[in-house]
Amino acid sequence: MPTALTHDDPIAFGPYRLVARLGSGGMGTVYVARSAGGRTVALKTMHAAIAADPAARTRFRLEVDAARIIGDRFGARVMDADPLAETPWMATEYVLGPSLDEAVGIAGPLPERSVRALGAALCAALGQLHRSDIVHRDLKPSNILIAGYGPKLIDFGIARAIGDDRLTRAGAAVGTPAFMSPEQATGQEHGPAGDVFALAGVLVFAATGRAPFGHGQAADLLYRVRYTEADVDGVPASLAQVLAECLAKAPDERPLTEELAARIHDGSGEFAEHLPDVLLADIGRRATDVWQLVPQRSAPPEIPDMPPEAPGGPGRSPSRRRFMALGGALAVGGVGVAGSLWWQREGPSRRKPSARPRETRNLEPLWLSERSGRMMMEGWGLIIPHSANGHIDLAMHAQTVRISSATGRRQDLLITTTEWWQMTAVGDRIYQLSADFEHGTSKRVPVEVATYDEEQEYVKPTGTYFEDTAFDLRGNQLLGIVENIAYVAVGQGESKTGDFRASQTWTLRAADLTTGKTLWKQPLPKRTDGSTRLHFLAAKVVGTRLVTFQEAEDKTVRIVVRDTRTGAILWDKPHDTEDPEPLRSEMAADRQHLYVGGAHLKAHRLTDGAQAWATEQKRGYGPPTVKDGVLYAVAENTGITAVDTERGKELWTEKTDQTSGVYTGWRPLVGDRHAYYRNGVHLRAVGLSSHTTELTHKTNGEQFHEDPQAGLILAVDADRLAAYKLS
Repeated sequence: MPTALTHDDPIAFGPYRLVARLGSGGMGTVYVARSAGGRTVALKTMHAAIAADPAARTRFRLEVDAARIIGDRFGARVMDADPLAETPWMATEYVLGPSLDEAVGIAGPLPERSVRALGAALCAALGQLHRSDIVHRDLKPSNILIAGYGPKLIDFGIARAIGDDRLTRAGAAVGTPAFMSPEQATGQEHGPAGDVFALAGVLVFAATGRAPFGHGQAADLLYRVRYTEADVDGVPASLAQVLAECLAKAPDERPLTEELAARIHDGSGEFAEHLPDVLLADIGRRATDVWQLVPQRSAPPEIPDMPPEAPGGPGRSPSRRRFMALGGALAVGGVGVAGSLWWQREGPSRRKPSARPRETRNLEPLWLSERSGRMMMEGWGLIIPHSANGHIDLAMHAQTVRISSATGRRQDLLITTTEWWQMTAVGDRIYQLSADFEHGTSKRVPVEVATYDEEQEYVKPTGTYFEDTAFDLRGNQLLGIVENIAYVAVGQGESKTGDFRASQTWTLRAADLTTGKTLWKQPLPKRTDGSTRLHFLAAKVVGTRLVTFQEAEDKTVRIVVRDTRTGAILWDKPHDTEDPEPLRSEMAADRQHLYVGGAHLKAHRLTDGAQAWATEQKRGYGPPTVKDGVLYAVAENTGITAVDTERGKELWTEKTDQTSGVYTGWRPLVGDRHAYYRNGVHLRAVGLSSHTTELTHKTNGEQFHEDPQAGLILAVDADRLAAYKLS
């Protein structure tokens, strides 16, 4: 249903004045608009942040072209468009009718005569597309509008030319899981037969009110699409057989659109004659309602003045993010919840300076992104964001959300089967554990290492496969990549649930990405049935040593240091901790020592694990951070403390009397001028020279990560991601 315009919506696009909003998603907004002569149109725009991406503009232009190819008989006629405008837009016919999912909600499952007429008309629409060498790739009930004179196909945002080689790459899929074809669900080429598969799913929905593979998380749906039979119970018996043929797993076993149309409808009668009366009444009501729309705008929110920025603030850091390098980190840990991934930016990214005296307290985030569903799952922890190339990737089970580092707006949605601990960033590239379903002879496929090709927009295999492993085991981990060597924990064996099984076998391995060769593998402890504790909390390569926090399922932690050349254990000792979750922070290590918190700050020699020093005072320290020969840690009832890494001598302690809310559940972050940590509901910026709190920011964050390339601190909690300036 149309809603009021927001205070910051434009007045018009081209000759069309905006009247109301029809909806807004991750890519753009759709409006009701009118021309000067009174023609009502649906006007689709692209979000400004996304329009800055040339590839996104190309996709928008292709969508306009596809909409023009389908024409006004089977689609919404394109009235005007400007894909080259600062904000690209397209004006189409305003279709007087509900979407198919709305129609089923209004009338219930459609009678057989309606389903047959709908199917025949959609076959004709798809046939016209396919003859023009275009496949829709996202046929679903919400993309089909029911007008009195026939259905209309809309939303060609991911339509592609038949044979586009970007569709043949394995490991990624684009579309809507509940109505995907099996080949599309594995990232393979989705041709005309794929549209036929989706059409059959749509018709099952029209006849029964449910999708043929049920509902649930995307990963579950993708699995059912690939390996289970469609549920056609409730479909009229005379239709069930032909739809079951259309839902065959093998594309060459499905009928062509012309054959399907002939088998389900004889072409007699007008389309409206086959629709139930209640649906015809709704179409008539919409024809009246559209002329009763009066332009309205919501009032602007009250935004407090923001003080001018403190002088001397640095710009974008010239350094490139390195998730793991010599002296860098490989952070690993838990899982996020798959589900609805529609992010939206809250509040402006820029605020007008005011004439008020400069304040440094309770500053708002630069941007705040929230999502429906929680960013954690019991036993698996919070999502870790991975930053590269001006955007942030958040891997959530079956989907990866890509958002802009500058604005927090969603830029893209990649449908993958990667958990966040199976992804890492190296410089400006994202790597992930994946699987090549084209090479699998059954549903069990081996783990491989892949990277996301930014130019071609697909998950690209590196050629590094672990043949005796099973990709569908959730506990597979990508610890990190340094100098083209990937360190992974991978398993093999049966997986009846997402948790560990006692029958599984697990190994730690190193592989050379340039040759694809596995350099070594070492056994890891077994897990009992139902365990959700991953093998590693964090890892880091220092010289020829792989330093890890290795966790048992009873939450006990050991420091295990291995030779990167052979995987052999050099030393192994227990790490006394009541709560392992803070150890998901990046490890603090340099060429000489590994530094850990606890009752005292301690330094262990990397050569043999012996204690080099420990601080005198017993304070209860969180995990530390090391930078430029100084160790920083947050202590209970104290605040932040700086310690010399050579001798463990205290250099300074924060000057504060507000210590009741000190948070030791994560390591502090250290910039050029400030050290950051959470105290109560604030993220404090403590001056490295003044040793006092110079800035405070409102936060709900539980974990804090650096994005040096964008100059940001990323705060994560169970429901949102917030960004703050790193200085």
